[in-house]
Amino acid sequence: MHNRVRELRTAMNLTQEELAQLVGVSRQTIISIENGRYNPSIMLAYKIARHFGLHIEEVFLCEKELEQEQAER
Repeated sequence: MHNRVRELRTAMNLTQEELAQLVGVSRQTIISIENGRYNPSIMLAYKIARHFGLHIEEVFLCEKELEQEQAER
């Protein structure tokens, strides 16, 4: 699963630690999500997306959706 967490976090000038505190997880969890080593629970994905003012599917993309998005560009 691909995600836009790092892209969105840096666009909002947030550190990994700040985002972690805002959504109630450790900095290590944010690092793992950003690096694609950990897929968050639905609740955590919702909290992250909500913080950015987006829907879950705008932040977390399945490989198939990612391929479609790239093909449309």
